[in-house]
Parts: sequence; structure tokens; C-alpha cells
Amino acid sequence: MAFPIQRLRRLRATESLRTLVRETHLRPSQFILPLFVVPGEGVRKEIGAMPGNYQLSIDELLKECAEAESLGVGGIILFGIPDKKDELASGAYDDNGIVQQAVRAVKSASRKLVVVTDVCNCEYTSHGHCGKIIDGDVDNDSTLDWLAASAVSHARAGADIVAPSDMMDGRVGAIRQALDEAGFGMTPILSYAAKFASVFYGPFREAAESTPQFGDRRSYQMDPANGNEAIREMELDLEEGADMLMVKPAMPYLDIIHEARQRFPTPIAAYQVSGEFSMIMAAARNGWIDRERAMMESLTSIHRAGADIILTYFAKDASRLLG
Repeated sequence: MAFPIQRLRRLRATESLRTLVRETHLRPSQFILPLFVVPGEGVRKEIGAMPGNYQLSIDELLKECAEAESLGVGGIILFGIPDKKDELASGAYDDNGIVQQAVRAVKSASRKLVVVTDVCNCEYTSHGHCGKIIDGDVDNDSTLDWLAASAVSHARAGADIVAPSDMMDGRVGAIRQALDEAGFGMTPILSYAAKFASVFYGPFREAAESTPQFGDRRSYQMDPANGNEAIREMELDLEEGADMLMVKPAMPYLDIIHEARQRFPTPIAAYQVSGEFSMIMAAARNGWIDRERAMMESLTSIHRAGADIILTYFAKDASRLLG
């Protein structure tokens, strides 16, 4: 039946009707809030390119976590900025490293908040790359030992989920084996399975102090043009033992999120990255768009595409609006 019998506008006439028939619903429990932790005390240093986000010492981090938990946010993901960096990324797998200290503190303070740790090396290496440099390039296989050691160290500290973001081949299998052998067989792996070499990471690199000192990361992060390769990456990570899959960034890759949701009966996460956040904030500050509507529309689109879990710097603000 067509017009005039069918009038789709009938169900759009009022806010109550629109709410009643709404297909996609966001919940605070779907959100994971990224947080940046640094050594020291009383540190709350705003990140210039990411208004409202900070490098936080552990005491300040606990305040953020308490607020996130009170709003119903599902979890946090921790990124560490150590006081010293070296070519071996030793701070990444140090049991007394900054992330490990933060995990212990958060888990002591909160029983409800899910604590995810980013498993990578770029914040800890003096050169800013995600692995061991041999002959001017990141060596895949030797880097796996660093990643496995980091994941075990994070699990030992109490992390609920470890999330490798490096994009080395075979990293999920190496981490799964190491966790199992260390007695952490129940620690889930959230794999950054389709992480693209994106321009939208720029503000994050200021936040994490992880800009590469030479070259770029395109030899290990994915080419933005490749969709089929993203699916292959996801299939391989599941075969190696990943429990959840992530697409990063989110909005430029909604097609990949949708394809993953259709193919894989596993939780799908998407990371609304720093550049996505900063673009909305900058446009809103210039009066070009409505900040709250842009925030909620962007998050809804990510969930509608198929993401069960959304990593977003808007986690607290969106949760306040959702009540």
C-alpha cells in the first residue's frame, strides 16, 4: 500500500510517538570511557586538542571513575604515560608500571566498573612506534613477547579485559597462550581487530605523547581502503582466541562495523576516536552545530551500524543525557 493510505509521518508527529517506535536505543552501560593516567599526585592536565579530557594522576583518575560509575558508564579503558620511555617499552610490562598501579587502585575502589587496558607499546617506546625496531622497521615476531608480557602484567594487576591495539600479526594467539599459561584463562581479549591507519588519531597522540619520531604506522595499521582485509583480520583474531572484536575509528568505518555484525556472533566494539570527538567539539564551539545533538546522533549511528560496545570520550556526557 502506498500514499495516501501509508503516511509514515504519522509516527513522527510527536516526541512521545517518536520515542515509542524508536528502533535504536543507547544505554550508558554500552559505553567505555578512555582515560589517560600519568605518574604523580594532583595532576589534572587538560589535553589541548581534546577539551574536557585530561592526563590524570591516579588520585584524580579515581575521581573520574567514581563519576563514570555513578552515571552508569559500563567501563573505562586505561592508557598509560610513563615518566620514562626506552627502546624496549619496559614500562609496558613492568608490574609496577603506571597502568598496573592504576588498575589496582581502580579495582580496589570499584567493584562495578569494568576495567579494560590498552595493550600496546607506543606510549612506552622512546621512538613512538608499537614494537621493537630492527633495521628501521617494527619487527613483528619479537614484539609479540612484549605484548604477551604486558597482557599478563595487566591481568595480574586485576584488569577485567585486555585489549591489544598494536596490529601485529599473531598477537591475539600469543596473548591468549600467555594468559592461559599464567593462570588467567578467564581474562577476555578485546582485539582491536580492524584498526585503520587513520588521520583521526591526531589528538590522541598529543594525549598519549605517542607520536612516532620517524616514519608512520602504515606498515602495520590497515589501509583505509581495505574492507575485505578487515574481515580477514577479524576472522584470524577469532581463530586465535579473541572474545570481542573492535573497529577503529568508528564513523568513517560504519560499513565495516555493519559487516562485522552480520558475520560474527560475538560482541562488536567500535572506538569513536579522538579526531571524531575533537571535530564535533570544534564545530560546536564555533556555533556550527549543536553539540549535544551531534554527540547523540553520532553515537546512535555507531550503535545502529552494529556496535554493541562504544569507546567514546562522550561517555559521561551522553550518559547524563540518557539519564
